[in-house]
Amino acid sequence: MQIHIVQQGQSLVGISQAYSTTVQEIVRTNEIQNPNNLVVGQAIVIPIQGQFYWVRPGDSLQKIGQRYGINANELARINGISASQPLQVGFRLYIPQGTKRSVETNAYVEPRQQVTTTIEQATRSAAPYLTYLGPFSFQIKRDGTLKEPLLNNFPQIARQNNVTLMMAITNLENDQFNDELGRIILTNQEIQNKLLTNIVQTAKKYGFRDIHFDMEYLRPQDREAYNQFLRKAKDRFKREGWLLSTALAPKTSADQKGKWYEGHDYKAHGEIVDFVVIMTYEWGYSAGPPMAVSPIGPVRDVLEYAISEMPSRKIMMGQNLYGYDWTLPFVQGGQFAKAVSPQQAIQLASQYNVPIKYDTKSQAPNFDYQDTSGKEHKVWFEDARSIQAKFDLIKELDLRGISYWKLGLSFPQNWLLITDNFQVEKKAIQ
Repeated sequence: MQIHIVQQGQSLVGISQAYSTTVQEIVRTNEIQNPNNLVVGQAIVIPIQGQFYWVRPGDSLQKIGQRYGINANELARINGISASQPLQVGFRLYIPQGTKRSVETNAYVEPRQQVTTTIEQATRSAAPYLTYLGPFSFQIKRDGTLKEPLLNNFPQIARQNNVTLMMAITNLENDQFNDELGRIILTNQEIQNKLLTNIVQTAKKYGFRDIHFDMEYLRPQDREAYNQFLRKAKDRFKREGWLLSTALAPKTSADQKGKWYEGHDYKAHGEIVDFVVIMTYEWGYSAGPPMAVSPIGPVRDVLEYAISEMPSRKIMMGQNLYGYDWTLPFVQGGQFAKAVSPQQAIQLASQYNVPIKYDTKSQAPNFDYQDTSGKEHKVWFEDARSIQAKFDLIKELDLRGISYWKLGLSFPQNWLLITDNFQVEKKAIQ
């Protein structure tokens, strides 16, 4: 597949002809809602096997072959040209698809008051591309019992698509991560044992095969207690043949300060659990100033630290499926930014007739617009380019895979590109 960036004056007719495909196929696969009003800077995934490359000044078959990992003579043969002939600028070369490596993928799904049709359909659509599905979340109570999330048809969808159900367990209380609840569970052995028994019973009831602890905002002094709890849990779940995983805050050093970080011991988790999900997003967040949600530089810094503490193949990179629309000027403690899907972001740019820019430092698209009441806005979101940058990072660092927060916000290009880059592993035990 190929990523095309819309230029001034381009139409889907011309774009489809350039890539030897059809308008209908581009519209269908990208779920394009503005086919007659493309946005300058809009990223479109061209649904072809391999990709095309137009020769630039200074190019040679050798250089192009090195760039795409293909022998220059083979590249010449595929394109029906002589390996020794000079290349003309603008000449179109076909680059075949390379070898795909296997990865594991996870997506959380978080219905609130109800499982809406949108959320269920998003889960059904994503399930063929998933290794794990994590309904969020089973909330621990102070007596060691569990408050269950809405599950509806999620177990059935997982079974139908050979997806492993992930039992996401949190110390959320009144919609907030609670350090006192964490302290009780991690230090009271009687309640802890009751909790583990309840987890086993619940997992068997619904068919969960990965037990996933997302314990956040823990007291720094409970760090080792959390490690010991995980060792105990690992022994218990191993008897059932289940996996154990955890979610970790995005750290860049072992002694990083802050309540979100100090309770998480990367090295210990890497030794104890089967894999971790590192929450490499929310640099740009709803209550903060406008910026990319998962800028590539900070994401890389976190992951490079992580692989210094644990095997890279135990690490799943966290990835947002959303962006934010900030009303300007930004005031700390003022109005929260509104979450938008990539599809919604493109619709906004189309509605207000503004071009989409791409920040190469953060590897993220963004744009500015003025609404009908005269208020200025800044939007940062995800597109095919930004997600491809993350896939490239997974390959470079040899990570286990990627974990999405969260299903329900439309981003069809992500699923197109994940199948183009990787072979998604399926390991459900029926």
